[in-house]
Amino acid sequence: MAIQHFPLKLVSRRMLAPAVGHYTFVRDDGEPLDFIPGQFIQVHFSYADGTATKRSYSLATIHDHAMGPGEAVEIAVSYVPGGAATALFEGLDVGGSIDASGPFGRFCLMPGDANARYLLIATGTGVTPYRSMLPQLEAAIRERGVRVVLLLGARNPAELLYGDEFRAFAERHPAHFRFIPCFSRELPDAGSPHAHEDVREGYVQQFLAEVSPDAGQDIAYLCGNPNMVDACFEALKDTGFEVRQIRREKYVSSK
Repeated sequence: MAIQHFPLKLVSRRMLAPAVGHYTFVRDDGEPLDFIPGQFIQVHFSYADGTATKRSYSLATIHDHAMGPGEAVEIAVSYVPGGAATALFEGLDVGGSIDASGPFGRFCLMPGDANARYLLIATGTGVTPYRSMLPQLEAAIRERGVRVVLLLGARNPAELLYGDEFRAFAERHPAHFRFIPCFSRELPDAGSPHAHEDVREGYVQQFLAEVSPDAGQDIAYLCGNPNMVDACFEALKDTGFEVRQIRREKYVSSK
């Protein structure tokens, strides 16, 4: 089956962090992009020599199926110095278009999940799919009382992607959603909105044991830096998790 391509027109962009942009598009062919939170799109373009290439971006969109055609398509783009995709996105003006395909992937919450808790673990732009999952998580909290822990790694507070949104979600659901930002290089200043009791200093894999992973009740999602994904995968297996209880997606920066 041939992959269907479609144009995406840039509506707006803003900086999430010094080297990460949040881009909002609409499909420029009048069709909706119906997707499951956790899926990704591919952006197709060419290198300077004309060689075709592509990059994958998880959808950050907080999806509302009622919106119909023309709904937003949101992604987070990491800027890589000298990167071809970075040049494409940095040079894209509002109203400009890119060529995309998708959605793809199975890094999603599954309808048959009957677990008591989700462990969501991410670094950097690996947190993007979890933003998209928030409405589904809210429904799962409401309908079956599921609990959720989000461990999110960043080097410093300026690089904590969507941190305000996850913190607000945690405040709305204090008994069910715990947000643990882990800063590897610099902690937030006292009195900062990012400073709270669940802030940790170090890497996410150092604090996995703190949330007491339980193979009898948890499903874990790992997304982001491959070293983090591998370390957490091995740690979870060591505590009795079966492979089917661990859903993984690795993010590899490419130029």
